[in-house]
Amino acid sequence: MCEIYVKADPILYEPRSRSVRIHGVVTTIRLESLFWDVLAEIAARDGMTTNQLIAKLYDEIVEYRGEVPNLASFLRVSCLRYLSLVVNAAETRASPSPSPRRLGDNVVSLRAGL
Repeated sequence: MCEIYVKADPILYEPRSRSVRIHGVVTTIRLESLFWDVLAEIAARDGMTTNQLIAKLYDEIVEYRGEVPNLASFLRVSCLRYLSLVVNAAETRASPSPSPRRLGDNVVSLRAGL
C-alpha cells in the first residue's frame, strides 16, 4: 500500500506559491502542485480560470461562514471534497446498488486507482 504514496512524483507534493487577486487585493496562496492541478480541473469544468474559481470559492465561504481563517486549508479541503464526489459518482455508475461509504473510504478508493 505504501508504494502508492512513496512512488508519487515529488513534483506533486512540491509546494508552489501563486498570487491571486480577490476583489482587487493580491494575496499569495501556497499549495502543493497536486492541489493546483485539481483546482485547475475544477475551474476548467466550470468554464473559469483558476483565479476566478478561487475568488468565487472565497466569496461563497465568506457569505456562508462570514470569514476565511485559512484560505489554503479551505482550498485543500475543497479539492478533496471534489475528488470524493468524483469517486462517488464513478462508483455509483459502476454499481447499481452502492453501499454507504465514508469520506475516508473514497480517498482510499481513489488512491487505489492511481
